[in-house]
Amino acid sequence: MRGPAIPVTAPVTHIPPIGSEAIADFSLTETKAATQTQMHNVHFHVDEITFLDIHDLRGEMQAKEAGQPLNFDNKLTFVMRVDRAKIGMKTPSLDSLMNRYVFNEPNAPLRNLHITMEGKQLKQEGIIHKIVDIPFTMWADVSASNGMIRIHPTKISICGINGLGLLKAVGTNLEKMIGKDLPHDHGVSAEGNDMLMDSNKMLPPPKVELHLVEVHIEGDELMQIFDAGRHQPPLQLPHPEARNYMYFRGGTLRMGKLLMPDADMQVVDTDPSDPFDFFIDRYNEQLVAGFSRNQENYGLLVYMRDFNDLGTPAKAGERLAPK
Repeated sequence: MRGPAIPVTAPVTHIPPIGSEAIADFSLTETKAATQTQMHNVHFHVDEITFLDIHDLRGEMQAKEAGQPLNFDNKLTFVMRVDRAKIGMKTPSLDSLMNRYVFNEPNAPLRNLHITMEGKQLKQEGIIHKIVDIPFTMWADVSASNGMIRIHPTKISICGINGLGLLKAVGTNLEKMIGKDLPHDHGVSAEGNDMLMDSNKMLPPPKVELHLVEVHIEGDELMQIFDAGRHQPPLQLPHPEARNYMYFRGGTLRMGKLLMPDADMQVVDTDPSDPFDFFIDRYNEQLVAGFSRNQENYGLLVYMRDFNDLGTPAKAGERLAPK
């Protein structure tokens, strides 16, 4: 039985009068620390069409080079360490990830992949390239295995023939057929007829550190649950009423000409009716289309337009900067 709900309120903040206390300086140790990060209901793009559906995330982001700011202008320079998260991927993003990043070599053993959810199973259609192109359709169970996604086929159709039976009859399996040709540096390997995929290596920059503990089909998403075991406490949000947000606290954050020691920035979307659609490569365009508000404790509340709304008329109820 749960106890009474605790009211969600903004944390009490200390507001030093101007000149009465020192403001954090980049030379201070704490400004060179990791930036604590919390996200909720965010479509985090890795390119224009591929995104991670971040339902919830708690972790930290830090420059790879010790003592440097977290630089949003160069996603190659920092790492996102995820403590715990629930992250989904839908068909368009999965197709793009597999075809454009994981199996993007000219002689890749798998190509033209199309992934859908069918009940509690993953359905994958595509072509196996082994001397000749062989169309296939595979139905598979998904599970977590030593921090990786295990895709275990329960049925394979090859040109309308029972693929699992055919492979067994000729004394082979997927590992023997394509294992040596798999792009291991992209986080994919084969074990018998199973495919193993490592989320740490499959995703394009920024670099991530993830520990997968569970994976399942949830509606139209391949849902992944991550838990690194640190169990960092939730961050106290300046604006807990926000439906969709990213919050950055501590360390030093750089965005364009803004250099923010002891970072305290909550980013929300101007349209709270759907997930916050964020693309780090185009964040400045999202900023230009939005607005920001300084907070009493010198923090920032930043409103960004959703990436997929850029260049479109404002929606009913969307909050835009006053003219």
